Amino acid sequence: MNRLIINADRKKGRIDRNIYGHFAEHLGRCIYEGFWVGEESPIPNTRGIRNDVVEALRKIKVPVIRWPGGCFADHYHWRDGIGPREERKKIVNSYWGGVTENNHFGTHEFMDLCAQVNAEPYICGNVGSGTVQEMEEWIEYMTFGGESPLTSLRKANGREKPWKLKYFGIGNENWGCGGNMRPEYYADVYRRYQTYVRSYGDNEIFKIASGSYDDDYHWTEVLMERAGKFMDGLSLHYYTVSGECWEKKGSATEFGIAEYFRFLQKALVLDDLLTKHSMIMDKYDPKKRVALIVDEWGAWHQVEPGTNPRFLYQQNTLRDALIAGISLNTFNCHCDRVRMANLAQIVNVLQALILTRGEEMILTPTYHVFDLYQVHQDAVLLDFQLDCGDYELNGEKIPLLNASVSKDGAGRVNVTLCNLHATERVNLEGIFNSAELKLERVEGMVLTADQVNAHNTFEEKDKVKPEVFKGVKTKEKGFVATLPAASVLRLSFDCIKQ
Repeated sequence: MNRLIINADRKKGRIDRNIYGHFAEHLGRCIYEGFWVGEESPIPNTRGIRNDVVEALRKIKVPVIRWPGGCFADHYHWRDGIGPREERKKIVNSYWGGVTENNHFGTHEFMDLCAQVNAEPYICGNVGSGTVQEMEEWIEYMTFGGESPLTSLRKANGREKPWKLKYFGIGNENWGCGGNMRPEYYADVYRRYQTYVRSYGDNEIFKIASGSYDDDYHWTEVLMERAGKFMDGLSLHYYTVSGECWEKKGSATEFGIAEYFRFLQKALVLDDLLTKHSMIMDKYDPKKRVALIVDEWGAWHQVEPGTNPRFLYQQNTLRDALIAGISLNTFNCHCDRVRMANLAQIVNVLQALILTRGEEMILTPTYHVFDLYQVHQDAVLLDFQLDCGDYELNGEKIPLLNASVSKDGAGRVNVTLCNLHATERVNLEGIFNSAELKLERVEGMVLTADQVNAHNTFEEKDKVKPEVFKGVKTKEKGFVATLPAASVLRLSFDCIKQ
């Protein structure tokens, strides 16, 4: 019997709501058509930002949005994106398809988007091709409340009061598209640039250094040793890539059980990566002051047939929902160090929450996972032990189940579970240990489908969506449940004091 033991009186830390954050880059149709349609569009919008997307993001309580990249960030010069739109400079988006970027969506529009969604802005500054002065002036333009030429410029562009900006990234992937730097060199560059990222008035900026990718532990070691005291956060990027390798990615929708299994194996690597990067950070920061910010993560497949290969438009299946469930459970369990994560990307790119086609919009299976998991935002992680069997295929093994457990502000205990087996149901016994609380009532929601490659389309928008889960019963000291094959499940328990 598979068993989940919940030690409800043992609190492990707070799950920062920003773990449920997102990422929006000037890439393909993420910004233009995804968010921005313009004020003259027949698509219902508020100041040019489409209403249906905003409404969907507000529903799942998106806490933070990272912008303008990604690799685009180290090509982006903020002055190109302010002032009257018809006068803004047109540039070539050389990294993502060589298309013309008209800069109609800039600082003011992004801040408006965040306000409409009720999300914190997280801006990534240009280190690769930008100057210290440019970055310093952008911060002043956005956040300074006194008199200066830059605040006068902001006011002339329609914003009287300064914005609140908490999160600012100093470069992106500076080991690669952000300059092909060595960690020793970037550590010095970071120290220099961050000096001029100033906090004006009561706006205190949380400075995030461009960190490692995958298992490049040397980058983390060097950055923490040489620049750790100057940062509040250090980023990490990890993509779950389908297929054999980056150069031979698999299809988003056409795959068999063996490919499904290998993909889940890659997603489960995240736990080991977070553990090892955190151990390095602990050596230089034992009090865990510096946050690990996983500001790019998600599934990466071949693009949809017939689309621009540099636009990274891909479908999103039940398999991707399981990747999201595994990843979010893992972030929850590392909440002592991981305090933000940003799914790549929020609309029309990579593992998107939302896909749009003209005035139409669909919600992906990944969106529904974020909806189910929003109960963990700012909740208390509880100690738990998951003892489960293995899912075996072709002589290899992965755990059958993946989980995280928390208690929210209303006192409810929320359990999120993934059954990774593609074809078999799994029985689970839950044991609730608490001297203070007793489980009383349970509600469940489940996301699953008949096939692991099931996905929503513009013709069939609700093929994969959450349903009420009835396969759980409470008993004296816990519960029993039967999890459908390839499913993401949320159980919410009302508790009473003993």
